[in-house]
Amino acid sequence: MKNTDKKRKINRVPTGGDTGFVQKITSFPRRAREFLREVKTELKKVTWPTTKEVVGTTIVVLVLVVFFSIYLYIWDVIFAWVIEGIRRSFGG
Repeated sequence: MKNTDKKRKINRVPTGGDTGFVQKITSFPRRAREFLREVKTELKKVTWPTTKEVVGTTIVVLVLVVFFSIYLYIWDVIFAWVIEGIRRSFGG
């Protein structure tokens, strides 16, 4: 297979002149402005929740946290009771 079309790129240490670093530094303000402009445009597309939606979802989360906390506590007590019974039956 001939490899004449593709040349192998070798990372070389620059020997002088414009290494690309200077270009990156000098183009930073332009790239930063462009980035911030794009962020502003994207934020305009965001659908922000209403206060009613935020309160509703917060209540749902709090109710579920309480429910699962109680649920896991009950299972913890059950398993502790079973393990304690097993330990006692083997003389521990």
